[in-house]
This record gives sequence, structure tokens and C-alpha cells, in this order.
Amino acid sequence: MPQSLAKVYLHNVFSTKYRVPLITDAVRDDLHSYIIGILSNIGSYVNEIYANPDHIHILCTLPRTITIANLISKTKTSSSKWLKKQGIANFSWQDGYGSFSVSASKVDVVRKYILNQPVHHKKEAFQDELRKYFQEYKVEFDERYVWD
Repeated sequence: MPQSLAKVYLHNVFSTKYRVPLITDAVRDDLHSYIIGILSNIGSYVNEIYANPDHIHILCTLPRTITIANLISKTKTSSSKWLKKQGIANFSWQDGYGSFSVSASKVDVVRKYILNQPVHHKKEAFQDELRKYFQEYKVEFDERYVWD
């Protein structure tokens, strides 16, 4: 095959530094648009995005020419600078992230899950949510190094 083709879906999750609730309703929609632009510029298509006050979920494709770490780094670095320009002077994302593969047949399920974040987090805290993802995806983790 002379072409290199791929379609890899990722569900990326990361929090604000120390899970401080800095993402407000006033900035949320513009933040979504800004991150969609960042990812589009590197060849990633965003299927869904939702920024909670203290963390974000992004369902997107992984361009075949970059790593997951590079995709997350570009997203966090640029959006953090943008949020500071919006008046959130002390804004930072946590150092780490969670990135989970999503099969094409489950993209709509994950989209709906992300859209339901405001309701979901009335019942479950972010840390408990992420622990469940780690268990579901059989990701070994050490509590001492996951949260910052």
C-alpha cells in the first residue's frame, strides 16, 4: 500500500493544577473553540470536548505523524497561555494526563458521556471518575504520582 492511513480515536482527560476550579461558564465555550483550533491545526479532529471547572475531556483523533504526548503538550501549553490572557493569571494544567483509546464503534457512547459531564459530576468527583477509567483500561497507577 503506497499510502499510510490511520484513524485512532483518543479520549484525553487532564485537570487544572491541583484541581482548582478555574474554568468558568464565561470562558468555557471560547476555550472549547480555542482547543478545537489548536488540534485542527495539527491535523486532529475533535469529536467532542467539555471543560469542567477543574478538568477537561477531549475526544479527538490522533494524527498519524505525532505522538500522544506531543498532542497533549501542544494542547495544554497553548490553551494555558490563552487562559492567562483571558484574565485567569494563575492558570496551569496538571503535569500529567490520561489518554484512552476509543474504538470507532464506541465514539458515540464517549461523545454522549462527555456531553453529560455537568450532570455526571453532580454525583461523582473527578478523581473517582479517573480511577474508574484506570481500572476499566487496566492502567496501573500510583496515587502518589497521579494528582498534582
